[in-house]
Amino acid sequence: MPPLLAAILTIFLFQLGGEVLSRLAHLPIPGPVIGMVALAAGFVASPRLLELVRPVAQVLLGHLSLLFVPAGVGIVSQLDVLRDQGLALGAALVVSTLLAIAVGAVVFELVARATGNRPPEGAERQK
Repeated sequence: MPPLLAAILTIFLFQLGGEVLSRLAHLPIPGPVIGMVALAAGFVASPRLLELVRPVAQVLLGHLSLLFVPAGVGIVSQLDVLRDQGLALGAALVVSTLLAIAVGAVVFELVARATGNRPPEGAERQK
């Protein structure tokens, strides 16, 4: 099997495995997210897997902006809903973004304390 086909097949199989696990176990986590975490764990466990998938992943990441086209089309097709519910959607976006930033900062601080990678109090940051 050609290496590019093997890499694409590997990515799709991890996504399929995550989807199957998510549906069978009735998990609230999307299948592609489970597949992505499993693939990342596979990269840690097998550098050979990482080297197999790397070329295809770099091409996909290079064209990532194309994946926003369907979302843009969906927004345009739902302009009436956006007009009616725009304020509520905007408020939900702002609040959820601020909440995600705050939770990320708290988790970062807890992990930094737990691992001992925190600078001493009063220490100046290097510029």
